[in-house]
Amino acid sequence: MQLIPRHDPYLVVRSTGGDTVAFLRGELDLVLVRHLRPDLDALVRESDALTVDIRRLTFCDATGLGLLAHCAGRTRQRGARWRLVCDQPWILRLIRLTALCELLCPEDARPDGPESLPEPAEPHAQTVQVTQAAPVAPADPQPSDPGVIRPVS
Repeated sequence: MQLIPRHDPYLVVRSTGGDTVAFLRGELDLVLVRHLRPDLDALVRESDALTVDIRRLTFCDATGLGLLAHCAGRTRQRGARWRLVCDQPWILRLIRLTALCELLCPEDARPDGPESLPEPAEPHAQTVQVTQAAPVAPADPQPSDPGVIRPVS
């Protein structure tokens, strides 16, 4: 497997012959879709088999699902193989609710496929320690606050 040199923290591509694996990470929203679409369109045009691994996404909205559906449709239209690797229940639920299961065909990683490659290392991995703040009791509403109704006497 050959790593295609890139300096994009959201897309890492590995390719062998016509088999291509694209690892996506981050938040697949309107901003990232606009950033990734040209690169993914090029992969769709050039690959005999395209696997898109979205296990590292932290968010995906309708625009992101639209991009994945576009890639899946174009890949199949060319007669190439399409695979979507996803193991996140919340994304799988979105795919099911939007009736995209037949088009996207999400599946878990298999040990014998190209997506079984170790995931690329985080480009700027950081450890973040989250501390939980003590709960704050809500203040008593004042009659001047919007939405507060005073009883009429």
